[in-house]
Amino acid sequence: MDLKTLKTTPPWDWPESAARVLLEAMSDRNLPDAERIVAAELAGDFTVADEQIAEVLLSVVGDRDESNALRSQAAISLGPALEYADTMGFDDDDDAPLSEEVYLGVQARLQELFDDDRVPDDVRRSVLEASVRGPLPWHTEAIERAYASDNRAWKLTAVFCMRYVRGFEPRILTCLDADNVDIRRQAVVAAGIWELDAAWSRIEEIIESGDEKPVVLAAIDAAAEIRPHDAEILLASLSDSDDTDIAAAAWEALATLDGPPTGRNSVPDELLN
Repeated sequence: MDLKTLKTTPPWDWPESAARVLLEAMSDRNLPDAERIVAAELAGDFTVADEQIAEVLLSVVGDRDESNALRSQAAISLGPALEYADTMGFDDDDDAPLSEEVYLGVQARLQELFDDDRVPDDVRRSVLEASVRGPLPWHTEAIERAYASDNRAWKLTAVFCMRYVRGFEPRILTCLDADNVDIRRQAVVAAGIWELDAAWSRIEEIIESGDEKPVVLAAIDAAAEIRPHDAEILLASLSDSDDTDIAAAAWEALATLDGPPTGRNSVPDELLN
């Protein structure tokens, strides 16, 4: 199976050779950069995550001769394995994609790259977004610095990272009213993850009064996390929305509660097409 086929095949149907194909593509400097970026993106899927994949991704991130786009994607693709290690630990060696030693080594190298001002900003942002999925003490200051930046991209990175690190509730609440739609959406996601009750009225307003669709979709999920009972009432009306994306999101959110309206327990077939 080649890279093109892997891209169009669900990861659960990938053959055992998938990891080898991705490793070879990421390491082949004769391939077009676009293909290597695809390989790096696919290498972030948990079905192929292991120490060899992590080592190659980390090598790409730190290689100044590689393009910023490839380095950034390689950093982001380290995130799922780091998050799994942080969440599940290292007791079950058969399931853990990384040993504790490799995990700590990857995190230490990512911190070095983030602290190196010679590394391009877009790569450093990706490094922070990946490493924060296994929160460490240095992340709090890094997020504060990113949030204080006048650069919108850095601020967006900061708000994204706030979903993984505790202590930024006031910042999250402030960003629910941000002018930038991407920052606003990330704040909504973070509010839902941390179940910030203080965000409820704003989440409710976003859903009832409307906003950019990505923000509304995020608010639907957040509502179910923050106030499940109130969300059931709020989201029931959205399950019949003419916008199929919003209707499907409402049904899926309701399914995580006591069940969707009318007693059915799955999204209507027409919303799955």
